[in-house]
Amino acid sequence: MGPVEICGRTRQEISKLVDRRVPRLGAWRDRSSTLLPELPSPGFFPGAVDERTFAMLDERSPGARSRLLEAAERLLQGSFDLLGYRGLSFGQPLDWHLDPVESRRAPVRHWSTLDPLDGPGIGDSKVIWELSRHQWLVTLGQAYRLTRDERFASAAAAHVGHWMDANPHGVGINWSSSIEAAFRIVSWSWTLHLFHGSAAFPQGLIARVFTILQAHAAHVARYLSYYFSPNTHLTGEALGLFYAGTLFPAAPHARRWRELGRRILEEESGRQILADGVYFEQSTCYQRYTAEIYLHYLILAERSGRGASSEVKDRVARLLDALLALLRPDRSMPAIGDADGGWLLPLDLRGPDDARGIFSTAAVVLGRPDYAWAAGGLQAETLWLLGPTAADLFETLRSSPPAGPPSRILPTGGYAILRTGWQEDADQVILDAGPLGCPHSGGHGHADLLAIQCSFRGRPYVVDPGTFRYTADQGWRSYFRSTAAHSTVVVDGVGQAVPRGPFSWEVRPRARLLRWELGEILDFAQAEHDAYRELPSPVRHRRTAILVKSGYCVLVDDLEGTGEHRVDVRFQFTPLPVRVGPDEWVRVVQPDGSGLSVRAFSSAPFKVTVAEGDLEPRQGWISSAYGLRQPSPALLYSAVTALPVRVITVLLPAPAGAQPPSIHALTEDGTLSGLLLEPDGQMLKVDPPAFIRRSQ
Repeated sequence: MGPVEICGRTRQEISKLVDRRVPRLGAWRDRSSTLLPELPSPGFFPGAVDERTFAMLDERSPGARSRLLEAAERLLQGSFDLLGYRGLSFGQPLDWHLDPVESRRAPVRHWSTLDPLDGPGIGDSKVIWELSRHQWLVTLGQAYRLTRDERFASAAAAHVGHWMDANPHGVGINWSSSIEAAFRIVSWSWTLHLFHGSAAFPQGLIARVFTILQAHAAHVARYLSYYFSPNTHLTGEALGLFYAGTLFPAAPHARRWRELGRRILEEESGRQILADGVYFEQSTCYQRYTAEIYLHYLILAERSGRGASSEVKDRVARLLDALLALLRPDRSMPAIGDADGGWLLPLDLRGPDDARGIFSTAAVVLGRPDYAWAAGGLQAETLWLLGPTAADLFETLRSSPPAGPPSRILPTGGYAILRTGWQEDADQVILDAGPLGCPHSGGHGHADLLAIQCSFRGRPYVVDPGTFRYTADQGWRSYFRSTAAHSTVVVDGVGQAVPRGPFSWEVRPRARLLRWELGEILDFAQAEHDAYRELPSPVRHRRTAILVKSGYCVLVDDLEGTGEHRVDVRFQFTPLPVRVGPDEWVRVVQPDGSGLSVRAFSSAPFKVTVAEGDLEPRQGWISSAYGLRQPSPALLYSAVTALPVRVITVLLPAPAGAQPPSIHALTEDGTLSGLLLEPDGQMLKVDPPAFIRRSQ
């Protein structure tokens, strides 16, 4: 730590001591009791306050109204869908400190004395925090705007009042994370605007909310995550301050909050968004979060007359370009690294892999036809944020897929994305050669060096296992972060990195892209990592991913070193039946009978096994959303063999009833050098990759 960090940490620790002894809320109440925010604020998002928005939803976003109203009715019954959980109950009245999944309740004492990662003592703080983000109040507000049904307003008002009673300033787990306080600022800003004019929100309640909102902003400004989590925590906190300072200028410190939030957002865009647009934590979920944060900033800054800098707009565009390149052919977002499945502001109900709303809004904000294409049409979120004029702007864009070759190399972030086209039935292979998380801690990165994900004929087959949960419960956190959970190579049963707690690593190995080539007949990328350099007999893993445009993928895994080692080449599939045939082909079968055929070639005697839902050791699991896990087949090619060794794996999609072709391994000087496909006599050489369309 340098002098600046030492001073900053010391200042925050002194503030905690003062806060524990001198409650600060009284000062805010004294200053703001006679002040009321201007509602609606002139700079607020136009879609939330323009009656034409509500009439347009049915026309431009069919199903959005019914989804919102159904969700709002469930909320009135006390049923909460949070993260990956459905139908959670927190009691009546709501217990704001309860984790109903683990049936544990966080102690109600000063936030600075609580450890949010203390699972046995608190439960999963993520679940508790998600309720107190109050994003579901926005759902009630949307339902009120669509129907003018006071039931929604009365319920929201009661919940807000009860939360303030049950969570005095600085007391309890809900004050222990600055980003949670910042997200409440966002939610409450929307709540005040959506319920504006309702009898359930009289001036007295509005004044009380305004008071606690200012206390939240002061708390965030005092305890910014400069040192703990300088990632989406810091940018989310900055956005909360920008919200408070921009929308509520009557607050005594509004200008300071606004400028502090702006400065952090501008500076962090250059640090957290890499040159190729990859988010520096190597997580697609948090890349999506970052896009949300900055789109809200761009809109608010423009509406307040203090537009964001051109540099920020360029960086946000790069961020979205990279996310678009990573989208699967079905336009779902693949999981890479950690994912909690949350949103900055869920204005429509979406799965954690659905980024259409972000691209829809970005298309209008940045004027990009390719983002409109990725959105698949104007989405409800864009109407709520930007109002009816967004519909006309969206139509003028004439959506079209990205220009240029469909395969993309993101060298700084370390991703090679090989694809046959932008159509929905395209093939895609993602090779992950990026660093293990961000430079600060690697906390949201997984030990997934050189892992692949594959879609064929538009359908995902080889997938990332996901995250499950952040608490260190019975080893599941470590498993889902581990090398053994990903589609890469494990040597001697050792992971590429050893966890040091739930959000850090003992040592972080490095991967690097070595070479790539994008052509008309095939695309390939080659990468290597040094994770196994500390073994008693060091090993280097190099992987080459080759996508042949005529419709299949070949992986070449080279394990270089000396001595005898156990080598496991692993493939984690999405939940589909997997059959091992007597012809050495492994078949992954879709419900319509089509599927993927997989076969590995090597001079070593590899054994083929399929694991699904195993516990000793854990293998064959995926998590599609936070808190959910399910068995899903994993294919393992395993051998104890002397090094060096090469494994060539063919992944070949096939229609229903089709038999895989006859494939023979080619050898030169005792090393596998390619494959010969019969009866067409097509030959694929792998050093370097080259395809020859004639009999040899």
